Amino acid sequence: MELDPADLPIGLRYNLMIGTIVPRPIAVVGTAGPDGRPNVAPFSFFMGCGSNPMCLVVSVANPPGGAGEKDTLRNAKPVEEGGTGVFTVSVATEDTLARIVACAEPLPYGESEFELTGLTPVWGTKVRAPRVLESPVSYECRTRQLVRMAPGVEGASTLVIGEVVHVHLDDSLAHERYHIDAAKLRAVGRMGGPDYCTTRERAALPYGRGALAKPVTWTRDG
Repeated sequence: MELDPADLPIGLRYNLMIGTIVPRPIAVVGTAGPDGRPNVAPFSFFMGCGSNPMCLVVSVANPPGGAGEKDTLRNAKPVEEGGTGVFTVSVATEDTLARIVACAEPLPYGESEFELTGLTPVWGTKVRAPRVLESPVSYECRTRQLVRMAPGVEGASTLVIGEVVHVHLDDSLAHERYHIDAAKLRAVGRMGGPDYCTTRERAALPYGRGALAKPVTWTRDG
């Protein structure tokens, strides 16, 4: 099968991407409006994009129909554009998954997903944005740049690039040199549709040619 995206409706392009770009880490993004009201929402088009400076990028899709901005973008965009210029990213785990998915509920602007789900907001150390207390890892970010792919167009997104200015890390997770214990982190990822996955099965391999030297052996936590 050979496909030209230009021949596909927007929804089918989306289905193709979320079903094949898997598993995707979930950014649990905390923001606050200029009036201080907290907001939290999950985004699975998300990645780290550099360590010097330490940066993350979150893709925020335009609302249905394309008009306006989602609350996260409205809050996290630079101050000169009417936002606060800051946000946090917390890691989604097995223990918090249901509440995090519930944060996708389309509440009216100003109503708090923290109150809806029972997740606990904690204000950042260096930024005026809430993080999720229940998450073992949270990054505080200052908005460094927005890349608007197609403002006002349905199916388009804005890339929010944030520079990490502070990290909250559960002491039990980190080994020497901040190697993270994946079995204790218990992170979850997004698959296609309503499906999610855990990180309980892993395989350790050397980089490059060394990876071809022996069969891949999967290990499972617990």
